[in-house]
Amino acid sequence: MTSRRPSVAPSPGVMRTTGWADYGLLDSGDGKKLERYGPYTVVRPEPQCLWAPRLDPEVWAAADAVFDPSDEEDAGRWRFQGAPLEAWPMAWRQAKFNARFTAFRHLAFFPEQAANWEWLEARVRSQIQAQVEPPRVLNLFGYTGVASLVCAAAGAAVTHVDASKKAIAMARENAQLSDLADRPIRWICEDARRYVQREVRRGSRYEGIILDPPKYGRGPTGEVWRLFEDLPELSALCAELLSENASFLILNAYAARISGAALASLMAERLAERGGTIEWGELALAEESGEREIGLSFYARWAS
Repeated sequence: MTSRRPSVAPSPGVMRTTGWADYGLLDSGDGKKLERYGPYTVVRPEPQCLWAPRLDPEVWAAADAVFDPSDEEDAGRWRFQGAPLEAWPMAWRQAKFNARFTAFRHLAFFPEQAANWEWLEARVRSQIQAQVEPPRVLNLFGYTGVASLVCAAAGAAVTHVDASKKAIAMARENAQLSDLADRPIRWICEDARRYVQREVRRGSRYEGIILDPPKYGRGPTGEVWRLFEDLPELSALCAELLSENASFLILNAYAARISGAALASLMAERLAERGGTIEWGELALAEESGEREIGLSFYARWAS
């Protein structure tokens, strides 16, 4: 294994999701965004959209669903043009998954993550060319499993961890939908930190780790996760789990008070003797017109 400090990019990058067949950012402005999810159009709040919309108000008014926020962060309720919509299938390349309206303004996946999915797919395929066995990928806070399915479709053996039984059930459902249920995917319903602590004691190793923690969360037996308090320990444990042939570690965070630079500095410290490169910056959604984009989260990613 190389024993030198990783090379950290001197300036931030922007990983842009420009939309695909099943998704597009149609317009944005006045604190909202108008999106296309398969056959449906959806209006969701987005405080960063300080500008004026481009499209006519009639286009926005015709949306199939609108999320009205409450005073609580991310909470609120959906309004529908007709009967409430149930789940419907969507796809990103080979990964297929159900979109559905949740109580927290999103639709059971995060479209801006498509930029990460593309990067992960390329890393896994590159690793497969370099070794005989399928690369082992650990997806922590895996939610409904789209990143896990992207890696599995590319040929990885995936361990998917989430503290929510409901999220695990939806991820399994998405694997069936993608015809990937027979791939080597382990579904683990457990607190991510507790699982990683046990894996370190076992001496387990992975060629890739995806770390996408929430700002705040609870484990299945009441464990509490706080991003700023708990990420330093978890990132150190993840560094211990990387094999000698590890290809990547990607860290994503949505907290407003964090930055890509902070994530990169943390990652550089944790991987101080592994060499490789660290890129960092912002994850953004670009309008289909190409005129504007919305920064939605921050990332740092290490590659060997």
